[in-house]
Amino acid sequence: MSATRAGTEGGALGPGLLDVFSDFVGELRASGVPVSTTEVLDATEALRQLPLSDRQALKSGLAAALVKEEGHWRAYEALFDLYFSLRPSPGAPAGAPAVEGESVVTLTPGELAERAYKALLEGNVEALAGLARAAVARFGGLEPGRHLSVSYYTLRTLRQLQLDDLAERLAASAHEATGLEGALLANDYRRRLAQLRADVEAEVRRVMVSERGAGAVARALRRPLPEDTDFMHLSREEVAALQRTVQPLARKLAVHLARQRRRRHEGRLDFRATMRRSLSSGGVPVEPRFRSRRRAKPELWVLADISGSVAAFARFTLQLVYALSSQFSRTRSWAFIDGVDEVTGLMREADDVAHAVRSINTAADVVWEEGHSDYGHAFSDFVGRFGKELSPRTSVLVLGDARNNYHAVEAWALAEVARRARHVWWLNPEPRAYWDTGDSVLAEYGAHCSGVYECRNLRQLRRFVEHLT
Repeated sequence: MSATRAGTEGGALGPGLLDVFSDFVGELRASGVPVSTTEVLDATEALRQLPLSDRQALKSGLAAALVKEEGHWRAYEALFDLYFSLRPSPGAPAGAPAVEGESVVTLTPGELAERAYKALLEGNVEALAGLARAAVARFGGLEPGRHLSVSYYTLRTLRQLQLDDLAERLAASAHEATGLEGALLANDYRRRLAQLRADVEAEVRRVMVSERGAGAVARALRRPLPEDTDFMHLSREEVAALQRTVQPLARKLAVHLARQRRRRHEGRLDFRATMRRSLSSGGVPVEPRFRSRRRAKPELWVLADISGSVAAFARFTLQLVYALSSQFSRTRSWAFIDGVDEVTGLMREADDVAHAVRSINTAADVVWEEGHSDYGHAFSDFVGRFGKELSPRTSVLVLGDARNNYHAVEAWALAEVARRARHVWWLNPEPRAYWDTGDSVLAEYGAHCSGVYECRNLRQLRRFVEHLT
């Protein structure tokens, strides 16, 4: 159902609007954003009360009901634009847009670029929006059968608008001013250029929605949520997004684990206390009583491979584990490549755990010989130096891909750790299909572990931590 059939006012919801909203919620769920039935009902009520003409109010109202985590906001915002913001205004004229009274088809690329330069100099927001619409209509038309790619059509349109040349001309204009005025003018021009890019991209999306439908565009633009992005393939922007997700996730997990621990606090049935309690209900044991038992918090040791291939995975896991340190009686950490070094003090003394984790590469003595991963030597060195401190209360968490660069495996060392400790868990950031291929020796180490888990993203890491205690 096209979004253009949705109503424009709050109040009674027509079938067109309900179809659009249903498709919108379905795409949110398909993108990985958790949306419950109760939240859908709340959002439907918001949709009934808010005027559709006020898109910002509608966007905020639906978000209050549907979005629970900061990391999900970007996906929500993109889908809201597709299903609600990009539909044409009622009464909008059909056909090619006009620029200052002239049809776009009468203007050459050079003339459009010149008008864009004038609008950028003057900071005319309305003129820039009109030029974006005109340029997309002239140069950004969808090619039949071609994959829907917003970036492709946006770049093609901006190239025809001679954006690089416009940026150089604006920089030269700002250079004519001196001192602070020139710097402020240059910043203002950069902001206006960014606005022009955003206007062109928004118009490309609108045209795609108009020609192919919001659902098709949403499926083409679908991207993993921050918690579903592979640690091994993070871009700089994705690292920043994931970094903002870790602390809120840690707080939620800490509450969950504490509640879980309280539920496990009850021990065996206390028969005497149950019978005494039953006297108030005529001898019927309505409320069984249990013996309380003290459940000691586990001691957690973390061994993290910080070589280049798995460094991002190790950083996020260490950060999350230390954010949850209150759930363990003691937490100690070691970093290794082909040598091993304890970094517990570095983690404990730092005001910012994230900064401490980033500084491990320079502060820790983890290079023994070549500086390439050598699990065998690192594990045997670890057992020799710290093995005697392991106890039945210790749980050991190994972070790495087990790619040993064809060095000696020395699996006996991990077997010794498993013999002394309560548990040995291994988290591997590689897909299962890659395990034990090439120089991976995970099976030899996994034979001595309580469990080996695929942990490619924050969602899988969260599931493991929920079962850790």
